[in-house]
Amino acid sequence: MLWTLFFSQLLNGLQLGMLLFLFAAGLTLVLGIMNFVNLSHGAFYMLGAYIAAASFNATQSFLLAGLIAIVGVGVLAMLLERLALRRFYDRPHLDQVLATLGLILFFNESARMLWGAQPIFAAVPSWASGAFNLFGLYYQQYRLLIIAMGLVVALLLYGLIQHTRLGMLIRASATHADMVSALGINARLLNTLLFGVGASLAALAGWLVGPIVSVQSGMGDEVLILALVVIVVGGIGSVRGAFYAALIIGVVDSLGRAYMAQGLRFFLDRQVADAVGPALASMLIYLLMALVLAFKPQGLFPVQSKVKA
Repeated sequence: MLWTLFFSQLLNGLQLGMLLFLFAAGLTLVLGIMNFVNLSHGAFYMLGAYIAAASFNATQSFLLAGLIAIVGVGVLAMLLERLALRRFYDRPHLDQVLATLGLILFFNESARMLWGAQPIFAAVPSWASGAFNLFGLYYQQYRLLIIAMGLVVALLLYGLIQHTRLGMLIRASATHADMVSALGINARLLNTLLFGVGASLAALAGWLVGPIVSVQSGMGDEVLILALVVIVVGGIGSVRGAFYAALIIGVVDSLGRAYMAQGLRFFLDRQVADAVGPALASMLIYLLMALVLAFKPQGLFPVQSKVKA
């Protein structure tokens, strides 16, 4: 039925949006607060997927595998920030891009050496392998789990940023970094923690996406581009903006790929519509980004200039 297809694609869009949010939330914190262009964020996503898949194959525990991936990648990122990336904070953005681009190549090749060139697959946990009946539509339980996990993480991040002292420092650093340092706050430690949290969120997304895609070297590169679109649309440094923008982009992308060709058949020949539709659907999110930049250059939900204590 038509409504079941639409509802299914809508849920697929929400699931994609939640994964994009988990990936983009940490990246927008690092970019918006630390003013650091971290292209290696996609490598943390890839490492999270690899470590979770390998840990699951060794322990047969999906939750333990996720914990190992999230903590392991977070610790690795904090060590990397302290030993290598910290010295690039005051350098031009081009230097940051070149340094983190080198890290992408390093981690991609390291993944090939450790796990091989062939993709590996992580199994869906048995307790989430079935289908759930949603008003006559049978939808995979695991994909619903991803949506639920994204909502839980979004609520936890909201509570952290809006209702804790650490969150107050994060919000203040986004707009008044010099004042935060002048008050005696250890800005270096705060940056290290932010970098680790951002990497852990990327690893969380990698852990969750492992059972539905093939885990392979370089898998974070394409997602990084989508995350940058999310950040631009939502507003740099805004976690709330990343959440709403990720959902919008996920739904637009899923519905566009499902219905663009059918919609073009009203105006074009069927063969032409079927040929043009997929290509145009893949451009929709970039057209959306251009439209947002034309009318709201700061994004849909930019960080407020005033910080409330």
